[in-house]
Amino acid sequence: MFADILLALPLGLLLAFTIGPVFFVLLETAITKGFRAAAIFDAGVILADATFIGIVYFTTSSMLREIKDDPKLFFVGGLIMIAYGLISFIKLKKDFRKVMDNKENAHLVVAEKVNYLSLFIKGFLLNFINIGVLGFWLGIIIVFGPKLDMNGTRILLFFTSILVAYFAIDVIKILIAKRLKNRLTAFHIYKIKRGISIVLLIFGIFLILQAFIHLINSK
Repeated sequence: MFADILLALPLGLLLAFTIGPVFFVLLETAITKGFRAAAIFDAGVILADATFIGIVYFTTSSMLREIKDDPKLFFVGGLIMIAYGLISFIKLKKDFRKVMDNKENAHLVVAEKVNYLSLFIKGFLLNFINIGVLGFWLGIIIVFGPKLDMNGTRILLFFTSILVAYFAIDVIKILIAKRLKNRLTAFHIYKIKRGISIVLLIFGIFLILQAFIHLINSK
C-alpha cells in the first residue's frame, strides 16, 4: 500500500507543474482573488481529473484511444477555449477603461465580487474541455494499471494519492502567488489578466492545430 503511494507522488508533482491553461489561470486567480477563490477553482479542476479517471477506469482502452484521437473533440475544445479567451480579453478592456476614467484608480486595486460556484465550474470546465487530459490519464492507467494488478482498491489509492499530491503542491503555488496580491495596482492586474486571456487563445489555437494534424494523419 505504501509502495503504491510512493509510486503516485512523482506523478502528482509532474501534474502540478505541467504547463497548461489551468496552471496559468490558477496563479492568476490566486493573485487577483486570493487563496480561497484559487482553492475553489482548483477543486473544480481536480473534480474534472477525477471524472476523467473514472471514465478511463470504467471504459475499455480501445474505445478511449479512439475518443482521445478524435479531431472533432480537439476542434470543439479549441473553439471553446478561444471563445472564452477572446470574450475575457474584450470584457477586460471595457472594464479597465471604466476603472481608468479616474487616473488615480491606476494606483488602486478594485475589489472584485467573488462567485465561488462560478469559479468551481470554471475550473472543472477549463480542465474538462482539454481532451489531452483524458489522454494523460489513459496513458497513466495503461502503464501503471498492470503494476497495480488492476486491483480496484490499489488503483483508487494510487489515483487518490496523485490528486492529493497535486492539490498539496497547488496550495503551495497559491500561497506564493497570493503574496503578490497586495503589491499590485489595477494596471498590473489588468496586464496579468490580459496575459492569461492571450494564453487561453494560444492553447485554443494549439488544440485546433492538433485537430487538423490528426485529420491529415488519418488520410
